[in-house]
Amino acid sequence: MKGKDLINVGIFTAIYFVIMFIVAMLGFIPIFLPLLAVIVPILGGIPFMLFLTRVKRFGMIWIMSVIMGLMMMLTGMSWPPFVVSIVTGLLAELVYRSGNYKSAAKAVLTNAVFSLWVASNYLPLFFAAEKYWSTRQKFGQDYIDSVTRLMPKWMCPVMFAAAFVCGLIGGVLGRSLMKKHFEKAGIA
Repeated sequence: MKGKDLINVGIFTAIYFVIMFIVAMLGFIPIFLPLLAVIVPILGGIPFMLFLTRVKRFGMIWIMSVIMGLMMMLTGMSWPPFVVSIVTGLLAELVYRSGNYKSAAKAVLTNAVFSLWVASNYLPLFFAAEKYWSTRQKFGQDYIDSVTRLMPKWMCPVMFAAAFVCGLIGGVLGRSLMKKHFEKAGIA
């Protein structure tokens, strides 16, 4: 991997993180908290698909994913996003590599697999709710009760499925918006 590759990883990770951060602000409204697994993969798919036009070496997607998981852990989302991002980033890397970094269909699928880490932010909510809410008491009991009603345990696989499907949608949207870049990179 060259310095240019790491610079691209850094730039696109920063762009993706800013999108994630802005969308996460919607989570202060209870109904939008579960929708983050829908909105982030769709909006994040646009810069991620542009990033894929620059990926030509193994490890770039994985590094981006690990950094995103680390950023979530450092911003208070606990350790599950970090662990999941290691796995999903590697899987996304392998998917894109299987298309020789040239397949448009594999690029869309790569975005869907990459997007799975977004749903992992809420694993503590499903499996360690008391600890999760103990650090978020400032949101108030009404907020906690509303989110708890919106996100029962059965929503966990739904969140992952939503992130995957919306990752596909985001990949298609990003690909269509960036078609000229894909053509220039020989991926279209």
